[in-house]
Amino acid sequence: MKLKILLCSAFIAHNAMAVESNTTQEGVKYIKMLGSALKTELQSHMKNDPSGLEALSFCTGSAQSITQKINAKLPKYAKVRRTALKVRNHSNKPDATDIKVIQTYTKAIASKTFHADDIKTIIEGNTTRVYKPLLAQKVCLKCHGSTLSPQIKNALHSAYPKDEAVGYKEGDLRGVIVSEIKKH
Repeated sequence: MKLKILLCSAFIAHNAMAVESNTTQEGVKYIKMLGSALKTELQSHMKNDPSGLEALSFCTGSAQSITQKINAKLPKYAKVRRTALKVRNHSNKPDATDIKVIQTYTKAIASKTFHADDIKTIIEGNTTRVYKPLLAQKVCLKCHGSTLSPQIKNALHSAYPKDEAVGYKEGDLRGVIVSEIKKH
């Protein structure tokens, strides 16, 4: 009798891990959809205007609407978004769970145990969150670095008077993309 209970428990645990793995894969798929859409546009604008002004204009005018368009393509039980500890657009502010995950990534970077492909999956009630870190790349520093051109500074101040998303160095954790999937 005890053996049957143990085998049943092991089977339930295995199935729970399989469901979590499938949900993580689904979340990563949605993260890639948003990341790819934004990255493609940013690269195009940076190629057209290496100063970063055109890319900044794109972000100001279109990044949120692209996020909304991607979310409209997802199933009703899922959504994807970006957040960070230092936000530019305050509608992207992190919640308590986001902050904990971002701090975990930050600690891993400081202790040299961080891997850029480290996907974190958090289950809260009936929602699974999947997180992917975003690292500041050299090209990002035109608008997110410590040394900004006067034109970028002026454009940022005009578009985002409460901007916090500057002062990064290449390789710093810029933020995360998070997918939220409700049980359905």
